Amino acid sequence: MLREAGGSHETIRSGGNCHESGNARRRAGKNSVRKIATRVSVVCGAGNLLLAAFKFASGAIGHSGAMISDAVHSTSDILGSVIVVAGVKVSARPSDRSHPYGHERLECVAGLILGGILAAVGLLIGWGAVEKIWSGAYRNMPQPGGIALFAAALSIAVKESMFWYTWLRARRIDSTALKAEAWHHRSDALSSVGALIGIGGARMGSPVLEPAASLVICLFIVKAAIDIFKDATDKMVDHACDEATEWALRECVAAQAGVRRIDLMNTREFGSRVYVDIEIGVDGRCSLAAAHAVAERVHDAVETNFPQVKHVMVHVNPL
Repeated sequence: MLREAGGSHETIRSGGNCHESGNARRRAGKNSVRKIATRVSVVCGAGNLLLAAFKFASGAIGHSGAMISDAVHSTSDILGSVIVVAGVKVSARPSDRSHPYGHERLECVAGLILGGILAAVGLLIGWGAVEKIWSGAYRNMPQPGGIALFAAALSIAVKESMFWYTWLRARRIDSTALKAEAWHHRSDALSSVGALIGIGGARMGSPVLEPAASLVICLFIVKAAIDIFKDATDKMVDHACDEATEWALRECVAAQAGVRRIDLMNTREFGSRVYVDIEIGVDGRCSLAAAHAVAERVHDAVETNFPQVKHVMVHVNPL
């Protein structure tokens, strides 16, 4: 326990080496997060591999350039799954001398890489669509076969299922990289919607629908990439928690016995984890041991009720 006296008030920092149980809970939490993220990425990676192979075969057999392009998009998801596994694994490494605050921000780096891949894929799809419309190349495209239409419909169903499977687990462990991977699945589903419209339109005599739909899909994909970049960047620059979380933290702290008021509370996101600095007012006539007990109650209550919190610093002001 570290105590620092200064002026008319004292600082009590909780959560040091004496809190072995808290450290054990955090280690168990990290292992759980790593296992969930790894399992999700392995399942989706295997599904993407099978889906991409089927799309390539369907595009070649059905003479569909749109389906082959969609297969390339699915292949990028395989790379995304590898990046997510690597990012989450590295970010879960324990603190060391060179990185005393841990490695959580490396997960944000994985999110930025995935966002970059997503933006690049979206822009390439948009550029190809504009080029086809501007040059009139869509008029000379062969009519795609029925197998390509079936592959597009199957891809939409599979990729939308992957999106929800990944997104729900990303929300559960608050993983930036996994959220980015979920949106990558959604972008692939949107790409398949465009392929379905384009292939269907070409089979009905309107081949221009394929590049037009791809252009609209480009906008959705780029929007998703921007959202991923914003989320990852906020967590890398010590952005504060959302108002709902801060309000819940304040209610939790104020409910602890001995807390007369909350003088200050700052939060900052550090990767997928949160740091909290709190100044509380207690009865100035109480002993140091009593003030310490109040700080301990605040510390333990925050860590128990907010598993995303990695560290709590409690500063005590006498009233």
